[in-house]
Amino acid sequence: MGRQTIKTKDLTKIGYHNDVSRSVAIAVVMRHFKHIAKEEILQMLSLVKERPDDYLNDDLLGSLANTFVTKVKAKSFESYDLLEKPALYKVFGGKDIDGNAKRQIDLAMRLPIALQGALMPDAHTGYGLPVGGVLSADNAVIPYAVGVDIGCRMALSVFDLSEKYLQMNAYGLKKALGEYTHFGMDGGLAFAQDHAILERSEFGHTDLLKKLQGKAVKQLGSSGGGNHFVEFGLIELFAGNILGLPEGRYLSVLSHSGSRGLGAEVAKHYMKVAMDTCKLPKEAQHLAWLSLDSSAGQEYWLSMNLAGDYASACHDRIHYNLAKAIGEKPIARVENHHNFAWEEWHNDKKVIVHRKGATPASKGELGIIPGNMISPGYLVVGKGSNDSLNSASHGAGRRLSRGAARETFTMSALKKQLSSAGVTLLGGTVEETPQAYKDIEKVMAAQQSLVDVHGKFFPKIVRMNKE
Repeated sequence: MGRQTIKTKDLTKIGYHNDVSRSVAIAVVMRHFKHIAKEEILQMLSLVKERPDDYLNDDLLGSLANTFVTKVKAKSFESYDLLEKPALYKVFGGKDIDGNAKRQIDLAMRLPIALQGALMPDAHTGYGLPVGGVLSADNAVIPYAVGVDIGCRMALSVFDLSEKYLQMNAYGLKKALGEYTHFGMDGGLAFAQDHAILERSEFGHTDLLKKLQGKAVKQLGSSGGGNHFVEFGLIELFAGNILGLPEGRYLSVLSHSGSRGLGAEVAKHYMKVAMDTCKLPKEAQHLAWLSLDSSAGQEYWLSMNLAGDYASACHDRIHYNLAKAIGEKPIARVENHHNFAWEEWHNDKKVIVHRKGATPASKGELGIIPGNMISPGYLVVGKGSNDSLNSASHGAGRRLSRGAARETFTMSALKKQLSSAGVTLLGGTVEETPQAYKDIEKVMAAQQSLVDVHGKFFPKIVRMNKE
């Protein structure tokens, strides 16, 4: 008997409407049944379609039968319940923290991976963890507890220049801020920036990071919107300060910003991955985590650390460009970050510590805690408090939301207040008016057990995004 040819139209007549099934059927017939009568072949193929389970283990027809079996999608997520009672956490400065922020930390501490937590005195309502929330987790990272602006940080450069220099060169310092900083979502600096971060091999490790490398090049050395700033001011160093400099007032640059579009895209991507794979009760779903034993967890960890280093690189460029603009080299530099997760040892156990808007404050660790545009910031040294998971506040903390600030204050009133305080603002909005923030003195008083103060920074010329 001659070779039989089965055509697509023959298969369609017996109900083979799926392209995959038709392709497999033709391949199977050509390989195993080409010398059988066409009618017999079509009868056999009809039986496979009607009763695929009977043929799944057949050496010749199993692959074809498999195309007709309705596959139950493999479970790609795990579901978890919350603990009835929250894990241990301590609140600092609780009377000035809104109730919703307290409820947020209470909910987070009911996660089955939560080990210990703390709420800093600048805390207020946020997304995921409250801003000012600290949480240690067991071998897992929570993208929403790190936040969108991964690795956001403070950086301070101190120059061997006096208060008189600032007074006599105010115009030049304003000009430098205008020409050597850039704010907002779009664009970047007008001149090319270079840094070793751009050559990091991690950019080739995932498709997402490959896609984001171009944006990282464009935005290097720039700052975001909201409460991000770059400012010239004076730091008053106390006797015996950690920097080892003589007490007195020094010209300084203080900057606050994060990982720009790189960090935001990494956060958005892995927040979705976490929520798709880790199912929690509705009220806690945004606290979904990634196990560090999973490939997604390892990808996020690598990406988060790259974003944090990129944020630091942006500050490097900001401070280098401004130092070059005034023709000076800094005599001291301090930097610390928040919106991050660290692998640390606490209570003889290796844990993942999330600090959402909280400053690392291990024993002897330096940090900068800013106030607002007219109130001082603080140069601090951590005391290593176990109750706070070696953490402190990352600023004064918002008293009013951005929307409430817009409805309450005017730009003209803000400018008048700044003028009275001897502060110049370039850009900025009423959302950042000093009254929108808590009293930094009260915040510092509430964390005397967490940090020692070694100096005060007074803003003088402030550059922010004008949204």
